[in-house]
Amino acid sequence: MYFYELHEGDDDLMSDVILACEVEVPRDEFFTLVEAARAAVEETYEEDTLLEAIAVELERSHGFVYVSDARLVGSVRIASDAADDRLLSPGGVDDEDAELAEQTDYLTILADLEPDASPD
Repeated sequence: MYFYELHEGDDDLMSDVILACEVEVPRDEFFTLVEAARAAVEETYEEDTLLEAIAVELERSHGFVYVSDARLVGSVRIASDAADDRLLSPGGVDDEDAELAEQTDYLTILADLEPDASPD
């Protein structure tokens, strides 16, 4: 199994997507496939992000597997103290917070801002 990554964002805020493929695709060929997938979905995608749309297109057209949270079968939170380790619900949510998570229909991004810093 070979793994590929797509990054989106600048130096301060970055998101990424992991793709898997049973055959090795040379880096330059992968880049060409990504560019073609982007062109195919850029104006019409329905996913939350362009990255996700490209990943879905690569899966549909070229046999990659988009390793998304929706495919997670198990998730465990590891804490510094082993007694605090716990099983998470699908999507990486603590079991006790799962009900609250099901009631939300938005995404949250946590950002560290420096109010006195120059915007440049």
